[in-house]
Amino acid sequence: MARSTVSARAAVAAVVDPEIRVVTIEELGILREVRQDPETGRVVVTITPTYTGCPAMDVIRQDIRAALAAAGHPDAEVETVYAPAWSTDWVSPSGRAKLAAAGIAPPGPAAPRSGPVPLRLTVRCPRCDSVDTEQVSRFGSTACKALWRCRACREPFDQMKAL
Repeated sequence: MARSTVSARAAVAAVVDPEIRVVTIEELGILREVRQDPETGRVVVTITPTYTGCPAMDVIRQDIRAALAAAGHPDAEVETVYAPAWSTDWVSPSGRAKLAAAGIAPPGPAAPRSGPVPLRLTVRCPRCDSVDTEQVSRFGSTACKALWRCRACREPFDQMKAL
């Protein structure tokens, strides 16, 4: 990787997700690739949205371009790819830890693409670690999260849905 591509990668990897501000787009697995186009020399960033209709993608693209411009790459290109589809399996261990520390239950493993779909009856509370929880709503503060409540500590919390 050329020196400028390394600095570009570091700049993009530090971009914070606009909806879940405790994690970066790299930790969420949205950032797929940072490369330099051999013909133009332009930095090209490839991202995959958490789901097709994610409203944060325009902000993420703008934040990537701003980070790259600040790092000396003002003419960077941001490509969005949908295949393979993003999976919560791409959330890094540090991303999962940051989600839990912020009171958001990290996602479990994604459901298999074929065969039986596992049914999750409970989610571990990110505050007190209890499994005595209940789902309040399939949708939380964003479409990619569900709202849960802990019966032990009585606190509500978001859970990032496994995809």
